[in-house]
Amino acid sequence: MTTPGGPGAPVTRLTYPEVGATRRWPLPDGYHHLRVRTVLGHGPAVFERAGRAVLDWRMHRAVGVSVRSWDPEATAGRPVVVGLGIGRLRLRAPCEVVWTVTDATRTGFAYGTLPGHPERGEESFVVGRESDDSVILTVTAFSRPAEWYTRLVGPLVPVFQRAYARRCGLVLRRLATQHDDPSRNRRFHLQ
Repeated sequence: MTTPGGPGAPVTRLTYPEVGATRRWPLPDGYHHLRVRTVLGHGPAVFERAGRAVLDWRMHRAVGVSVRSWDPEATAGRPVVVGLGIGRLRLRAPCEVVWTVTDATRTGFAYGTLPGHPERGEESFVVGRESDDSVILTVTAFSRPAEWYTRLVGPLVPVFQRAYARRCGLVLRRLATQHDDPSRNRRFHLQ
């Protein structure tokens, strides 16, 4: 099932006009583009665990990002506030989930920026099951600075975004495959 985030969606305060554009390629002009793919493993169990961890925010939280959501999982049309850093140095980024997908080969969502977010654009996190049974996380984004401080550090923002996307893939691989190795669940026994 796929939920819409484009025509017919409720009017929101999203800060960019190309709502839902992370679903297709090419991405809109006038933005920094990002597409990072990470192989997570193989098989239906990895696909199921990875998809669930993306939708219920576990991947984000395991990366070290705070997530304030009013829903237990990503839900189109609903707000979420993502935070990076600690205490007074925490950067808060208000977003709205603009689309979700849950079908036999893809699970994930995209969120778009709301006023107060340091960037303007959209980012998606989609777990896909390929024809060879490999499971891949694809992080796709288009963004440009929305605040003076993100304009000031200009070229560093895409570097940070790429590092974050790679970290998401590594963390999700761990979350999705941790049950595949039975030795990880054994307790140490003295004989």
